[in-house]
Amino acid sequence: MKPNVTTFIGCEATYEDSKMVIFGAPYDSTTSFRPGTRFASTAIRNESFGIETYSPYQDKDLEDIAVFDAGDIELPFGNTAETLKMLEEQVATIAGDGKLPIMIGGEHSITAGPVKAMLEKYPDLHLIQFDAHTDLREDYLGVRESHASVIKRCWDMLGDGRIFQFGIRSGQREEFEWAKGHTHLQKFNFDGLAEVVEQLKDKPVYFTLDLDVLDPSEFPGTGTPEAGGVRFTELMAAIEKISQLNIVAADMNELCPIYDQSGQSTALACKLLREIMLYLYK
Repeated sequence: MKPNVTTFIGCEATYEDSKMVIFGAPYDSTTSFRPGTRFASTAIRNESFGIETYSPYQDKDLEDIAVFDAGDIELPFGNTAETLKMLEEQVATIAGDGKLPIMIGGEHSITAGPVKAMLEKYPDLHLIQFDAHTDLREDYLGVRESHASVIKRCWDMLGDGRIFQFGIRSGQREEFEWAKGHTHLQKFNFDGLAEVVEQLKDKPVYFTLDLDVLDPSEFPGTGTPEAGGVRFTELMAAIEKISQLNIVAADMNELCPIYDQSGQSTALACKLLREIMLYLYK
């Protein structure tokens, strides 16, 4: 592990001293609509200096915790299988060293690699997904390792009753029907999240945040925007709830900065990443 030259604001700790490690996974080779999420992690780092290290929401400061920014992994565009293997190995290394890994995507397909790594470490792993999309297709145009089927690939590993989906408002009818017997799927909002937190309070949990769960009026910079999303304040409240859990790894994905030239979406992603780190740092 070598420190990245440009880090996210307040994340200048050494790898040895850190308890949390963030890294970028700039990959968007299976994107089905508008590409460009490969630029997200760089944009987030650069724009992070437009926010403060201090969170008035939590009365905490990034300067008071030890976070290492490992930079971006150089991934082989067009080779999803090798990409997932590299991300699995990266997360296995970080978690094996007793640190909390947080991955910055990239498209959502990348989640499958870290989930596989954490399942090896925690056989009773559960997954919480905040997202606009079901991501439960068996494949998309014949591709199984797609951002449109990533949660189905996670289900292949985790099985029934261990995946909890919130904010979902888009997908095929067959996906919604299939979810009724295999995942906990909450359409449109975070209703029932408190009960899920109580249910999972003794379990290891992987948290995956697809930023398109947000309404496009607040977050237009994403590859597949879906009207009818949650507000920033609703998402913050939901993240606060799940921070009570034993979150063993997390990712934040699907910022596509080139589709929001105002910078609003990137600024929002920066703020969310700060809050996630402060919420999850133990």
